Amino acid sequence: MPPEPPFSHPQIVSRPEIARLPPYNAGLGPEAVKAQYGVSSVVKLGSNENPYGPPPTVQVALASLMEQVALYPEADLTLRKALAATLGEPDSRIVLGNGSEQIIRMISEAYISPGDRVVTVVPSFGLHILDAEAMGGVVETVAVTDAWEFDLDAMIKAVSRPLKMLIFANPSNPVGCMMAEADLRRLIAACPCDCLIVVDEAYREYAEINPEYPDARAILRAQDRPWIVLRTFSKAYGLAGLRIGYAVTSSDEIARTLGIVRDPFNTNIAAQLAAIGALKGEDHVRSSVVRTGEDRERMRMRLKALRLDVAPSLGNFLFFRTNMPSADLAERLLPKGVIVKPWKEAGYTHWTRVSIGLPAENDRFLAVLADVLECVSVVETMKA
Repeated sequence: MPPEPPFSHPQIVSRPEIARLPPYNAGLGPEAVKAQYGVSSVVKLGSNENPYGPPPTVQVALASLMEQVALYPEADLTLRKALAATLGEPDSRIVLGNGSEQIIRMISEAYISPGDRVVTVVPSFGLHILDAEAMGGVVETVAVTDAWEFDLDAMIKAVSRPLKMLIFANPSNPVGCMMAEADLRRLIAACPCDCLIVVDEAYREYAEINPEYPDARAILRAQDRPWIVLRTFSKAYGLAGLRIGYAVTSSDEIARTLGIVRDPFNTNIAAQLAAIGALKGEDHVRSSVVRTGEDRERMRMRLKALRLDVAPSLGNFLFFRTNMPSADLAERLLPKGVIVKPWKEAGYTHWTRVSIGLPAENDRFLAVLADVLECVSVVETMKA
C-alpha cells in the first residue's frame, strides 16, 4: 500500500493591503549576534535606547511588582493622572499604549479607511507608512531636503489638498532634523480643517536642549483641527524593554475612539509602575540627555573626519552615508560585535542610523567602522 501523501494545509489569503507590506525590520539583538558570530561582547547601537538606563526611581516603583503580577492590571487611571499633572492636560485626553508604536496602529485602525489620503515624510519611521497602508490608506511621502531639513514648501503643497491625516516625527527619525515653531504653525494652517494632525515626539527630550524646539501641544491647542501628540518612555526614560508610550489628544472623543480599538489591558502593570517611577526621575533623564547630546556631536565630527556624509541630529542617533549599501555595512559590523540600523527605504539604502551609546561603545563603533571602510577601500583599489 503506497504511503499517503503528506497533509497540506489549504492556502489562507491575507487582505491585499497586508500582502503588499514588508515586515518591520527590528534587527538582531545582542544574544543572537553572540550566538551567530561567536563574539563575546556586543555593542547595540541600532534601536536608539538610553545607554544610561532608567532613573533609580523606577527600581523603587517596581518594589511592589511581585505582589501584583498574578492579577490583571487595573485601569490605567493612576498613570494617566500622573501624566496629566505633569503635562497640564485632562487625564480624559491621554491614551496609553504598549509603546507609542501600538498607538500609531490604533490611530490607523480608528481613522484610516481604504482610499484615505495620508501625508508623511521620508526617510521615516516605517510604521507611519505601514500602519496606514495596512488599513488601505494611500500614503504620499515628502522627502527631506538635500540639507537634511524638512521641506516645508513641499509639505505645505502636499497637505493643501484633501487628506485624512498628516503624521510625522519631530525631531525626525532617522534624520534628526527639527521643525521650528514658525514652520510648524505654517504647516498646520495649510491643512484642511478636518485633517487629523499627528506629531510623533518620541525623541522630544533630546531635542528640548535646543531652545527653538517648539511646544507642539501649545500650537495645536490654538487651532481647531483634531490632533494627537505621541510620546514614549522607551527612549530618554530608558524603559524600552517594558513597552510603554502615550498619546495626548485634542478631545475626549478622540481618546474614547482610540480606547475602542485598544487591546484590553494593553499596558502591563510593570510598565505602568515603572512609568510612574520614571516621571519622578527627571534629573537622571536630563543628565543622560545632556551626556548623549555631547557624545553625539563628538561622534558626528569623527564620522565627518572619515569623510562621510552625516545629517545634523537632535535625536540620540546619527544618520550617515557610506559608499556601500547599508545592509552590507551592517553585515560587516556584526562579526565585530557592533549592531547598527541599515536603512532600507528606497533612495536611502546607502544610509545607516547609529544610536549614541556610552562613550566606550561609541569609540568601539568608530574604530570598527574605520577598519571596515579601510578594508573595503583597499579591496576596491586592488580591483581597479
